[in-house]
Amino acid sequence: MAMELKLTGIRPFINVDEIRNISLMINMCNEWLKSKTGAGHDYLGWVNLPNDYDREEFDRIKKTAKKVQGICDVVVVIGIGGSYLGSRAAIEFVKGQYYNNKHGKDTPDVYFVGNNVSSAYLNDIIEIVGDRDFCINVISKSGRTTEPAIAFRIFKEMIEKKYGKEGAKERIIATTDREKGALKELADAEGYETFVVPDDIGGRFSVLTAVGLLPMAIAGLDIDEVMRGAQEAMKMYETNDINNNDCLQYVAMRNILYRKGINIEVLVNYEPALTMLGEWFKQLFAESEGKEHKGLFPVSANFSTDLHSVGQFIQDGTRSLFETVIWVKEPRTDAVIQADEEDIDGLNYLAGKSMQFVNRKAYEGTLMAHVDGGTANIVFEIDRADEYHFGYLVYFFEKACGLSGYLLGVNPFNQPGVEDYKKNMFALLGKPGYEERRKALEERLAKQ
Repeated sequence: MAMELKLTGIRPFINVDEIRNISLMINMCNEWLKSKTGAGHDYLGWVNLPNDYDREEFDRIKKTAKKVQGICDVVVVIGIGGSYLGSRAAIEFVKGQYYNNKHGKDTPDVYFVGNNVSSAYLNDIIEIVGDRDFCINVISKSGRTTEPAIAFRIFKEMIEKKYGKEGAKERIIATTDREKGALKELADAEGYETFVVPDDIGGRFSVLTAVGLLPMAIAGLDIDEVMRGAQEAMKMYETNDINNNDCLQYVAMRNILYRKGINIEVLVNYEPALTMLGEWFKQLFAESEGKEHKGLFPVSANFSTDLHSVGQFIQDGTRSLFETVIWVKEPRTDAVIQADEEDIDGLNYLAGKSMQFVNRKAYEGTLMAHVDGGTANIVFEIDRADEYHFGYLVYFFEKACGLSGYLLGVNPFNQPGVEDYKKNMFALLGKPGYEERRKALEERLAKQ
């Protein structure tokens, strides 16, 4: 099995009857997903994507990645939300969070911009790029999303100044709408190579499309293995038999806990390379479930680091949360603790033990302590953090998210709340067409 569900930490909090009682509702939600008849059905292209993806575009992604690897030392990926979180999570998951700092690799550094409006952050990346050869992958369905549009304007000017317009068009790749939008029009006019953001897949579900796959391939990830993992998960979690479907069990358990008043889910890892997976998870579930004053609030924690801080709250604070733990059995590399003659630090009892052994005991000890303290734990164990397991986890959580949203009675594939902040921001920035809103907002600000 690619992933094993461990129930030791959940049994004291949920009984078999509770899972049995909710299973019929989950089966109905599963049928809505499979038949694409539920709310937001226009955005269910991800459901069959692992089998139905565009093979021709997939091959072109690999060819383009090879080309970029041959001409660039640095690739700047411009996007926000689902347009960057998935690929960044994948690169760090497989290659580690210090991928860009590794010497001797034959693939470009990959930096992500356009996910904020911090001038300091942007200028730091510009300084890091420096005089090195670079390429741009700009990702935007419309080309008008504020954060990536600002970043693209700046880096487009940089690359055209360095290589000229003709040279720049060979180094700019646009991942955008198939037919329309400002970025698509610009790409066609300038002659950029383009890849497609599918109409039937929302941004936070797009990591297995060109949106996520191109940066992964540029960084040297085996995207065939990513898709193989997703295919295996799709096949594994199709059944309505909850006893043989870990995805349905996970959905049942998190929703049973939610109905008992537990409204925070903490995605826990014991490998820093999974930190960005936690960021992707947060967007996936928060933007999908957080509607109509409903939903579990998703957060993430990095153990054992956070055991020295938020671990205190998890152990002894309000009983408002549960943990979903991803444990990686085989580390990318390991180290053995050596004996020291003086033993000043008192660690000789660990001599000859690997750091992974210590990490596992921290994981096992923490699980028991948190359960004893009243915090439920759902555990998923995977063999290793590689491309296959990344694709598997992505599909698992995407399906769980869709099912959970339906179970809550919300449309998990829209994001009405996100649009509200944008309208206010546009008004305060003085964008044409928002004059009335701007006046009202400025009056409110003056009273604060």
